[in-house]
Amino acid sequence: MSVLSLRLAGPLQSWGASGRFTRRTTESAPTKSAVIGLLAAAAGIERGDDTRLEPLAALRFGVRIDQPGSRVRDFQTAHHSVSGKSMPLSERFYLADAVFVAAVEGDTTLLSDLHAALRNPVYPPFLGRRSCPPAQPVDLGLHDGAASLMDVLGEVPWQASSWYRRQHGSRTDIELTVLREACGSEAEFADTLRDQPISYAAEHRRHALRSIVSNTVRVPGPSAGRLPRHDPFDALQEENV
Repeated sequence: MSVLSLRLAGPLQSWGASGRFTRRTTESAPTKSAVIGLLAAAAGIERGDDTRLEPLAALRFGVRIDQPGSRVRDFQTAHHSVSGKSMPLSERFYLADAVFVAAVEGDTTLLSDLHAALRNPVYPPFLGRRSCPPAQPVDLGLHDGAASLMDVLGEVPWQASSWYRRQHGSRTDIELTVLREACGSEAEFADTLRDQPISYAAEHRRHALRSIVSNTVRVPGPSAGRLPRHDPFDALQEENV
């Protein structure tokens, strides 16, 4: 078993799980359906190829919220490509300036292939919608060996933007929220989200419910590892007291 980690950062992201018709909402963190879709696209898996999708959908998924961002709303207009008639005005919701670390756990061979695909994707990655490209490389590395999903989400360095890190400059560690798939009896008390992919076929997309639990991890903050402040006049001040 291995774990593949990804950095999901960009000016805009949108992770829909329940939007319909003219109102397209976003979740507060990346959905499993969207991240598995990103990996499938990188590997060149076509939308209707449910056989190749199945092992990806079986991967265990978790996401860490490194920088929550802010929710923004946009209005969009469209015209029918044939008739030219105006389509209904639609609302689109996004997360601005958000940063996440996502991870999938599963078979080492499969994840090695997906890791290689991320470095040379067949189709380019995007953050929930094609209009939301990543601002940085998505690949954060493949973690082999005994490391579990939660181990990796607790070990990957904080990925927040520099301006966001400066707001927490005096802290030696940061507590971050992790949303992961429930295990065993945890499912009885877990939240659910319909983002377990079954098929991405354009004519009939299908998703099942997935159980999610929330944890926290602590990672080194901006001031971790800094040398203590040294001012030679401190010694003179102590003598004068």
